[in-house]
Amino acid sequence: MNFLRNFLAAILGCMVAIGIIFIMFFVLVSLLGNDENAVTVKNNSILEIQLQRPIADYTGTSEVNPFSGLFEESQGLDEILHAITVAKDDERIKGISINNNFIIAGLAQTQTLRKALMEFKERGKFIYSYGDFYTQKDYYLASVSDSVFINPVGVLDFKGLSSEVLFFKDLQEKTGIKMEVIRHGKYKSAVEPYLENEMSDANREQIKELIQSLWNSMVADISGDRNISERDLNGIADTLGGRTPKYAKQSGLLDDVIFYDEYESKLANALSVESSDIDYIGLEDYTKYANKKVLKSGKDKIAVIFAQGEIFYGEGGPDIIGQGIINKALIKAREDDKVKAIVLRVNSPGGSALTSDIIWREVELTKAIKPVVVSMGNVAASGGYYIAAGADKIFAEPTTITGSIGVFGTVPNVSEFAEDIGINAEQVGTNKNSVDYSLFEPMTATFRNQVQEGIEDTYETFLERVAQGRNITVAQADSLAQGRVWSGIDAKGLGLVDELGTLEDAIEAAANMVELSSYGIKKFPKYKSGFERFMEDLGGASAKTKERMFKEEIGNEFYTILKNVKSITEQKGVQARMPFTLNIK
Repeated sequence: MNFLRNFLAAILGCMVAIGIIFIMFFVLVSLLGNDENAVTVKNNSILEIQLQRPIADYTGTSEVNPFSGLFEESQGLDEILHAITVAKDDERIKGISINNNFIIAGLAQTQTLRKALMEFKERGKFIYSYGDFYTQKDYYLASVSDSVFINPVGVLDFKGLSSEVLFFKDLQEKTGIKMEVIRHGKYKSAVEPYLENEMSDANREQIKELIQSLWNSMVADISGDRNISERDLNGIADTLGGRTPKYAKQSGLLDDVIFYDEYESKLANALSVESSDIDYIGLEDYTKYANKKVLKSGKDKIAVIFAQGEIFYGEGGPDIIGQGIINKALIKAREDDKVKAIVLRVNSPGGSALTSDIIWREVELTKAIKPVVVSMGNVAASGGYYIAAGADKIFAEPTTITGSIGVFGTVPNVSEFAEDIGINAEQVGTNKNSVDYSLFEPMTATFRNQVQEGIEDTYETFLERVAQGRNITVAQADSLAQGRVWSGIDAKGLGLVDELGTLEDAIEAAANMVELSSYGIKKFPKYKSGFERFMEDLGGASAKTKERMFKEEIGNEFYTILKNVKSITEQKGVQARMPFTLNIK
């Protein structure tokens, strides 16, 4: 009887497995079959840009992946820019409609998108924008348009940039759960939220100067496209002169206040067709078409290596910089005879100092063989600057956040909390220092001095790397350090970067360094696709799914706080990272 039961179970299992395989096969065939035919670009079309998913510099999956869009949670800035560039020369695309985005991207990424749209406009094609609600970043992007429209009951946010930093000193004292902080003596703003209840004057000044520089860059761009003086734009921000659609139109921020059907009539007029005859093609569909168009080609290659996310010791992945995946990419690029130069795209607030130095060394080995140019994204600070400092040339966007040259260590301690709830921890060791630290005991002076020594050594090493890479003295590097953060514009003035420009500018500079007039682009690293990750997680909810469910349950604000605390408690070794989470809005 057992044999029969097992036999039937085996048959049933095989049938289920075969059924799943057949379903996946038909889905795959369907997607592959429709991938090219479904993306039809008609004559007299409008490219509709709706950026509904988070934007990463690079997603790293196969460009011919038929499941892209089904399982990917982010969209690659590189692919969006490529699609706009292809559309610029596509005679079937007559214009672009930017439609109510709520863009989830960094300021430097948004600025890069504006530049691509400006080049599209320079081909004599139109760009219109419509929104029910414009955040400041949405409006910054939309302001490049020929005309900007809003819903009659819509909202436009235009008031200047601000930043909020949370402080936890009182919380630590009340709970007995705290972070022990060890830092370089002059590193004033590092981990200040764990040591104070309010912002120091020096920290307030540096944040003020940073966001002012970023705002000035935004205002300058808006001024040029909207033909409103920078002084008047600041006046509008100060008086909330765009707080209603009516006021926003009167101030010149908008061209008209209309309903969406009226907006479509304007698009139809631009195409000389009826509203019902407008042919839209969505950005994601057009990206599939554009990915088949190679704009740069040649037997010689420029390698572009994307390093994005926080820096942790280990292999790394799409959202984490690890020495494993980045160094493999550097080695592969430098050993490839077809690759003549390398561009390292850095978008990171920093992290592990050890990992940063390991990657820095690989950059040094690589640039001894082939030129290495760095392109900085939204942020390339602390450890992010560390891995960039040795490059032959460094590019930053005007709105890149960079610098933060400094190191610190944070160690969680719950000794006061443990005492309050009746926990007593006892330690036994074989030698004088074998029990170096316990969460449940106050930090000893010996352990603090030991960590402090490591902090000072790492800081001096960091300064030496910067001094060597930027061809300045250690004293000069120290004067630019102390954890101070800068905008790309200010960093250029101080000599921390060489040029202001986009990733494309950095690629062109790398090509010029090796005297290439024609070349192809080879991107590194390659990650598992969303579909592959989905299959791996098929047995249960993926980490991303669990994360999203948890965020929805407790709310975004509490989730952000818990994520920051979790990130700090997971840090291993000395850290070279942004001294705080800078939330600019």
